[in-house]
Amino acid sequence: MTDVDTGFAAPALRGARPLPGERSSGPAYRQQSVSADRPRTAYPPAPRTPAEPRPGRTSGAIGLWASLPRELAIRFKPRVDPLARAILQEVQRAVPEYRRPLEGAFGHIITQGVRQAIIQCLDSVGTPGAVPLETWTTVFRNLGKIEFNEGRSLDCLQTAYRVGGRVAWRHISEFGQAAGVGADTLCTSAEAIFAYVDEISALSIEGYTAAQTRAAGTRARRRRRLLELLLADPPSAPQAISAQAVTAQWTLPAEVTVVALEPRADQHSLAAPDLHSDVLVDLEGAEPCLVTGDADKHLKNLAERLRGWRAVIGPTVRLTDAPRSLLWARRTLKLVQRGVLPDAPVTRCTDHLSTLWLLADEFLVRELCARSLEPFKDLTPKQRARLGETLLIWLQSRGSAPEIAKKLKVHPQTVRYRMHQLIDLFGDRLNNADDRLDMEIALRAEALLGS
Repeated sequence: MTDVDTGFAAPALRGARPLPGERSSGPAYRQQSVSADRPRTAYPPAPRTPAEPRPGRTSGAIGLWASLPRELAIRFKPRVDPLARAILQEVQRAVPEYRRPLEGAFGHIITQGVRQAIIQCLDSVGTPGAVPLETWTTVFRNLGKIEFNEGRSLDCLQTAYRVGGRVAWRHISEFGQAAGVGADTLCTSAEAIFAYVDEISALSIEGYTAAQTRAAGTRARRRRRLLELLLADPPSAPQAISAQAVTAQWTLPAEVTVVALEPRADQHSLAAPDLHSDVLVDLEGAEPCLVTGDADKHLKNLAERLRGWRAVIGPTVRLTDAPRSLLWARRTLKLVQRGVLPDAPVTRCTDHLSTLWLLADEFLVRELCARSLEPFKDLTPKQRARLGETLLIWLQSRGSAPEIAKKLKVHPQTVRYRMHQLIDLFGDRLNNADDRLDMEIALRAEALLGS
């Protein structure tokens, strides 16, 4: 048995190994030989001149294709269309998402994509630089973008590439056996195929990621605009809100909850919020906030989700009343900032409704305090504090001296003495229900305001 002179170089096979998915018997990548009863046709070597040396073998798919003899591509050219059909058939069998008629835009993209991939490889065989790098990158980055725009994951495209690579190797190995191509050349061909699969996969990942990032940025801008429309004062037109919600891919709920946000002073840096994708967020504005249509789901464990932020949850309201929810959330936040309400990572407006109502208009509250508690004006601060505390407990409980004393932790006789003073100061006003209500409101407000 003697080696056949193919013209493609046939040195001894170095480190060859079976490729995934190939037959174990009679592999195409072994050193080719012939016997007397199985003659083979040998292709004559392609003529070369000193000015046209054989390309050197380099790494990367382009370099590997270029290192192969040009004659190999010329002989394989008639097999392009059968190979393309075989790849399409096998890809459709392996990837359910591609099992649809090859017509319209989808059919054009997939059939042309497969055929162009084969032709690009063949055009690169033996001719370094024949196919510009930009051509490779543009085609397969665009395929990644198309997959994202079609709503499919990258798994479909990656599987298609791997299947295509295996089918291509099967056809090339069969062609090589029939043509008597040397083992070293076939090994280089296999290496080029799978390097090509790796590289076009990486390019499609880049395209997919770029489209994903661009879409996320576009959606974020659209949702930011939707948030602005929802919280606008005066209110935005319902038609404008509905149209923007469609553009922003956000389902309009019947009710919303608005959360006012503020960076906590004790935090050196703000962690990225861990919020549901359906939450509308504005963290960059002068008055950060967020809007959700499902407070029970999206605001659970909010302190952990918004580390570094102080959050005040407004009341849940109808969609059209979203600005009111924000208004009360921000008013509550200001009371927290002033120390009127306890400082906590998360505060709920609904836990402090009476305080919010009481301090809704501080000018009127202070006017009420001045009028209702006018008899206290000539007392020292200490006297005013003692008598005000006693009066408030009496107004709240209307209890006896011992009962009030127990709450104040003083002697009952002390309470009796103070009550005599209060009667002297307020007289019959203590017997009038409206006056008593005004006094209680005024005393509660003074306690909250610290004055």
